[in-house]
Amino acid sequence: MLKSISAFFDKLMIRYTPDTFILALFLTAITLISALALTDATVIDLFVYWGDGFWTLMPHTMLMAMLFLGGYILATTPVVARMLQRIAKKIKSPHQAVFIVSLVSSTGCLINWGFGLVAASFLCREIIKVMPKANFRLMVASAYGGFLLFHGGLSGSIPLIIATKGNFSEPMIGRLIPLTETLLSPLNIFLSGTLLILMPLVNWYLSRAEGPQNKVYKVVDAGINFDEEEDVPEDYQKGPAEKLETSRMVGRVAGAAGLFYILLKMYKGEFSIELKTVCFMLIFMALFLQKNIRIFLATVNEGAKRVGPILIQFPFYAGITGILKGSHLATIISQFFANFSTAETFPLISMYVAGLLTLFVPSAGGLWALEAQIVIDAAKAVGADTTKTCMAVAWGDAWTHMIQPFW
Repeated sequence: MLKSISAFFDKLMIRYTPDTFILALFLTAITLISALALTDATVIDLFVYWGDGFWTLMPHTMLMAMLFLGGYILATTPVVARMLQRIAKKIKSPHQAVFIVSLVSSTGCLINWGFGLVAASFLCREIIKVMPKANFRLMVASAYGGFLLFHGGLSGSIPLIIATKGNFSEPMIGRLIPLTETLLSPLNIFLSGTLLILMPLVNWYLSRAEGPQNKVYKVVDAGINFDEEEDVPEDYQKGPAEKLETSRMVGRVAGAAGLFYILLKMYKGEFSIELKTVCFMLIFMALFLQKNIRIFLATVNEGAKRVGPILIQFPFYAGITGILKGSHLATIISQFFANFSTAETFPLISMYVAGLLTLFVPSAGGLWALEAQIVIDAAKAVGADTTKTCMAVAWGDAWTHMIQPFW
């Protein structure tokens, strides 16, 4: 029963789901048509709003890209790689393998979603090397499943955005919302803690229900080797430039300088966890822990290949936001939700709406760019708690990421 349901949805998504950039274009067209039908704006007006808004999220786009890149580089450091290898060697059964992958992914994504996803996927590879009959498909699904928790952790895009000074939604809310009211709230800690326990247990149960793995997977090593040096002739002499690139000390000094800055901010009482701070810490921790600058830059290049969709899609989300604001379509949509909501039910409705929109807008930051004006205006109209509404959107986004093919 479980296998047939999974196979059905697998075929459905492969056959009918286009690349998410096409979905971004499709959503742009839907927004244009909706604004034309529901507002007084002309076609010329709408194209002006779209073009004017296109580049308004560039600073935010850069931070979102760096958030993933920092987590990716940190996950590929030798310290993390060796830790994953040790974990893999201690696993005794295929069911335990699924449980551990799920636990590592969930815990890692609470620290940083890029770190959690990459570390868990590397762990899958290490486990298959020592246990070829482990359920590789379910391990990969479990590695991705940890992404469900990311919005409750330190890289949750929406909580970090609304806590960052000068963010685009600050004028809409009327203030910054500190992490003590979002990520560190009792409700969020309860949700994150519950999922951290349930996710590994559910995946362990699915592993037992599926039975043994019939197909044996062979993992071919690819990418960056952390432990072996390149083969060079015995009489080869490194030049000054190459010595700098392969020196451990250069990265350590540069990384330590960045981390020292963080300590200074803490000492002065000026430290706060926001989007820029998290990105900064990830980059300099990775720089400090990576083997040398050459490998650090190699991981940057590898990670950059995965950042491309974020960079190209965010301007289109910003253009949609320009239409929503300029045509006042956001106000009309807000009023629609306000008409059948109460202060108590609006956060729940916001969560389901966010879950639906995530199927079209796979980035949490992009989703917030689209929804911020709508949900904040509607929350104020019905007297709903703004902070709770923002977190409802965040968890709604994380929830349907599980069936969104962007990642």
